[in-house]
Amino acid sequence: MAKKTASKKTASKKSAAKKDAGDLRELLRLPPGEPVDLTAYDARATPGAPGGKEAALADGARTGRRLARLQERLWAAGTAGDRRRVLLVLQGMDTSGKGGTVKHVIGRLDPSGCRIEAFKAPTAREREHDFLWRVRRALPGPGEIGIFDRSHYEDVLAARVRHLAVPAEIGSRYGRINDFERSLAEDGVTLVKCFLHLSYGEQGRRLLRRLDRPDKRWKFAPGDIDDRALWPAYREAYETAMEHCSAPHAPWYLIPADRRWYRDWAVGRLLREHLEALDPHYPEGDFDVAACRERLLRER
Repeated sequence: MAKKTASKKTASKKSAAKKDAGDLRELLRLPPGEPVDLTAYDARATPGAPGGKEAALADGARTGRRLARLQERLWAAGTAGDRRRVLLVLQGMDTSGKGGTVKHVIGRLDPSGCRIEAFKAPTAREREHDFLWRVRRALPGPGEIGIFDRSHYEDVLAARVRHLAVPAEIGSRYGRINDFERSLAEDGVTLVKCFLHLSYGEQGRRLLRRLDRPDKRWKFAPGDIDDRALWPAYREAYETAMEHCSAPHAPWYLIPADRRWYRDWAVGRLLREHLEALDPHYPEGDFDVAACRERLLRER
């Protein structure tokens, strides 16, 4: 992840050059528990990329095919009692590309093995419960890949910035999130938490494009301008959340998101690396294969 200062940026580029794309879990991971300064990271950087846009698109297509095979193995293992599953959490400022990532990365997978949840403002019923109640109801089952477009972190992000809860309540939620994510890991959930790091300037350009293009205006709301005015407060809220809610079993990955092609490539590659580490296997049949084959041949 390239830094803004010249010396740090050069060092980061040299470090990235020494690593291949298989190191993204190390290259993009934020050190757990350390302070986070988002202004130090270049949102147009492309750490670990196999080359420019065309090379990344080609590699992304190969990754998509590999992901589909790994997903099938994970799903098959789940039918035989393997409780392992994956939860991809996508967070980022407005227009950072959470929905686009779902479309271009998750769209390559079999929807029967995926569970996608786009969290909006809580409903009246959801507000009657603990803030994690609706999140628990949306978790992936054994063998599934779950995708959260926004997540439980909204309750320490938007809730903090817009003063929807008192500071003491916000402060207590960090610990409850940590306990929640620890319980998930202990129950076989692999957490892949991605912060899509967008620059202020790029967000402005994307919002303008939504206004200028009739086919994009449905994505725009006047409230987007209000949220943009709160950019420093949101940045601070994200920095605090990523510092307080990061652990070896639930780290944060910072994905430079000004370049859409890099964002999609990096998230897809991260997901692939985590699934390869899980290495799910097709279950063995609980029947006599030879006998069944012989019987089937007799029936021809």
